[in-house]
Amino acid sequence: MDAIKAKLPADADDPTVSEIDFIGPVMSVAIYGTAPEKELNRRAEQLQDALEALGDVREVKLSGARKEQLEVRIDLLRLETYGLTASQLFDALARNNMVVPGGTLNTGQGSFNIEVPGMISTAQDVYDLPIKTDGNTVVTFGDVATITRTLADATEYTQVNGSPAQILGVSKKAGTNIIDVSNQIRATTAELAESWGSGVGYSFFLDQAETTTNLFRSLEAAVLTAVALVLITCIATLGLRPALMIGLSIPLSFMMAFLVAEMLGMTINMMVMFGLVIAVGVLVDDPVVVVEYAERKLMEGVPKKEAFIMAMRKMFVPVVGATATTLGAFIPLLFWPGIIGKFMSYLPMIVIIVMIASFISALIFMPVIGSVIASTHVDPVEKAKADIVMYPDKFDTKKVTGLTGLYVRMMEKLISWPVPTLAVGFGIIVVIFATYIANPTGTEAFPASEPEYATVAVVGQGNYSPEEIRDMLIEVEDQLLQVNGIQDVIMQFGTTGAAGTMPPDTIGNFQLQLVNWNHRVKAEQIFADIRGRVANIAGLDIQVLAVENGPPAGKDINLRVESKNYDELVPVVAAIRDHLATWPEIVDAEDGRPSPGIDWQITVDRAEAGKYGIGVRELVPYVQLITNGVKLGTYRDEEGDELDIRVRLPKEERTFDALDSMRIATQNGMIPVSNFIDRQAVPKVANIERRNQVYVMNVAAGLVNLPEGVYAADKVAELQKWIGEQGFPDSVNVAFGGAEEQMGDANAFIVTAMGMAMALIFFILLLEYNSFYQVMVTLSTVVMSVAGVLLGMLATGMSFSAIMTGLGIVALAGIVVKNGIVLIDTYNDYNRHQHVEPVKAMLLTVSQRVRPVLLTAFLTALGVIPMWANVEFDFIRREIVIGGLAGSWFIHLSAALVSGLFFSTLLTLIMVPVMITAPSVMWKQIKWLGANFASVGQWIFSPFRGKATAAPAGFDGVAVEVPDDADGKKYVVSKEAGLGDKEKDDRRDAAE
Repeated sequence: MDAIKAKLPADADDPTVSEIDFIGPVMSVAIYGTAPEKELNRRAEQLQDALEALGDVREVKLSGARKEQLEVRIDLLRLETYGLTASQLFDALARNNMVVPGGTLNTGQGSFNIEVPGMISTAQDVYDLPIKTDGNTVVTFGDVATITRTLADATEYTQVNGSPAQILGVSKKAGTNIIDVSNQIRATTAELAESWGSGVGYSFFLDQAETTTNLFRSLEAAVLTAVALVLITCIATLGLRPALMIGLSIPLSFMMAFLVAEMLGMTINMMVMFGLVIAVGVLVDDPVVVVEYAERKLMEGVPKKEAFIMAMRKMFVPVVGATATTLGAFIPLLFWPGIIGKFMSYLPMIVIIVMIASFISALIFMPVIGSVIASTHVDPVEKAKADIVMYPDKFDTKKVTGLTGLYVRMMEKLISWPVPTLAVGFGIIVVIFATYIANPTGTEAFPASEPEYATVAVVGQGNYSPEEIRDMLIEVEDQLLQVNGIQDVIMQFGTTGAAGTMPPDTIGNFQLQLVNWNHRVKAEQIFADIRGRVANIAGLDIQVLAVENGPPAGKDINLRVESKNYDELVPVVAAIRDHLATWPEIVDAEDGRPSPGIDWQITVDRAEAGKYGIGVRELVPYVQLITNGVKLGTYRDEEGDELDIRVRLPKEERTFDALDSMRIATQNGMIPVSNFIDRQAVPKVANIERRNQVYVMNVAAGLVNLPEGVYAADKVAELQKWIGEQGFPDSVNVAFGGAEEQMGDANAFIVTAMGMAMALIFFILLLEYNSFYQVMVTLSTVVMSVAGVLLGMLATGMSFSAIMTGLGIVALAGIVVKNGIVLIDTYNDYNRHQHVEPVKAMLLTVSQRVRPVLLTAFLTALGVIPMWANVEFDFIRREIVIGGLAGSWFIHLSAALVSGLFFSTLLTLIMVPVMITAPSVMWKQIKWLGANFASVGQWIFSPFRGKATAAPAGFDGVAVEVPDDADGKKYVVSKEAGLGDKEKDDRRDAAE
């Protein structure tokens, strides 16, 4: 930008580079009182300097304050009487208000600095400045002008709750603690105010730290609730000591995670807190698997130390695989681009850190802790039950007790019929997908939540003076103060202090702080009341904008009309705006077309002025005399304040008639200024916006009172269809932004992240299983989880949030595959290493692993069920809150996790065992059918065959004793060995 400035015209404004800040001021401080306005200004500026000195504060904007200046009001009649011109006044001030370096005097006996005081320090100095001398007569400024130290003309007015005030909007630096910043602001203001007089007061408004504190407490309660539910469940299912060991993994994992987060420079924000809510349920999965297996070994009488060493060795591969797959799902989310990605990145980051900490805790700390505090008591009855489901030679489905026995015996039947079982299971999934496609529940970018702040934008078109704008805003303010549910109303000019993007031609805005959400009606009712009260205010377009809690999306309908030809934009924008006006749901419509209004353009006749030896430089100051005045310099008063020196006409003479009557000194004498200038009214200069090297005009509007089942996305799709039918010029492009753009970008990234996650999980599982088929079976649980998410939305009518629901689906991909890993890893151990036949190996697997599978799934869901139900149990403050703010933020993500996890776990426990054993079972069934067909064929063709072949010589048969548990087993009979179990020696050469 510095290089470009040199190429711009000399009178052009400097280009500015502004940091995009969607948070805006985190607090407003109002200065008010009965003291004179100068005193209020001075105190406000002192506070501004003090707050800007705080290390965590980025900037402090002061609005409503007028700067002091030394105003020199010249008398045109006296000026002409003394034969003076305005130029002579300007030159006299400029020549006598400067710093003059006097140099150093070296006398040989010393060196002395020479001072030549040349700066004006008081108003009297200006009075006494000589302008012209005539003999002994000296004409000074005091003879032709009135010099006054006064306040500059008001260009804005600010009020708080109907009373005038000066407002400081304080913005914090990125990454700083908003609660600490709020405390620092309050402490600094209170300390400084001790020296103020009784006529100056202050108040704090729009403190976002209060909202942050409430949200933090909600998430804190959610974390503690999740921990409590997890511990209660573990105690109920595993016992006190195992639950204690699992419970210790939570603080251990959190402490390691906080240490790493601190090293990475992460701050505690709401996404980190919700990540901890998810992590509470997920992080105990690994400790549960290890501790549960060790408990089984302890019941068999294995010593504590050996039991946990065996658990660590046995569960090492599934724990590593489960952790790796979970990380594989969350790692792609770190690469979420754009503003939303920056907003959401903290959640996967903290989950990844906690999962790694949980892995370390499960395989290092849990065995050490368990070897110390685990119980050594062995119950013979429990030992017998454990042996039945642990060892193949003792396994018997009829002896498995309780609900586990019912489940195992059901699976024994279902495994025997894989085709109908899988057909029903996948049929349910297909029906769910088809039902959702036929009956979608709507989509949105980010879940709507109850706002605590709002902005009322007052839009007006015309050449209004500050006093006219003030009067119009006060008329609106009077109506706002009568609305129930509003706590504070702050009035400011233009877009100053506004949060978010304001409509074009905004002449003023009101920042509203609503009453606490649990002590008022819904914000929608408050906004409707506001619209009803201000609807009859003529000449103004008053828009009500809720402050967005999530990534900024703007209004419901938000589009850009783009073209390389600026003249093509206006007709297209007008057509779209006119079409939107026919929709009854439209409110707060706006567009970027040039606003009506005039500017006065004064053109200097350079040729005529050149004949008299003058130019634009000499003529422009005369124009400035009737406007803001000519700034001739600055001076410092006794207190060190720097004041501008401005020369202008008295207020009643600041007219075009006065400009026409003024004379300017030329080489040909005094000539009227009007001889060299031409004045005409021209259309107001429009703001021109370019984006990616094309001209852009925006069109935006809000939607209210939509019919049930109709969402903003549906209306956007309707508008897109209408635009496509209009035949606008090919050189004009209409691009939708806001929530529609967010949804498109979010959906595109979610699909990409899902693909990356599935690829990572695929390779991890392939390394673990060494079987493509088993990998595909495990990945089918992801499809089951998506079906569960859709089923949950159909059951509750909840919309699909592209950001939150999409995030939940990707997260589920890494969570639900854990169930498949736990089952298949145990099955492979029996089938591949212990050579147990597939069906029996799978029945042993489900007998052992049904409890940890259900427990880990239930514990993961428990962490977010309170958030899904939007119920908070605040143990610290002993409160139960229903419908809190945190729940509204994360209810879509929580619902996706709960419904997807429960449905996927249910199908996993049925379909994964059936799919794994299906090839073996179906092959046996095919062979059985083949043998039956062969037998029938032999019977049919037996009359055509010769006599049967006699038995081998010497083989007269063998008498054997068949065991009582021979059902379902195969045996071989040999003359030497008698009856033998075929499973023990499958390759024995004998007659069967």
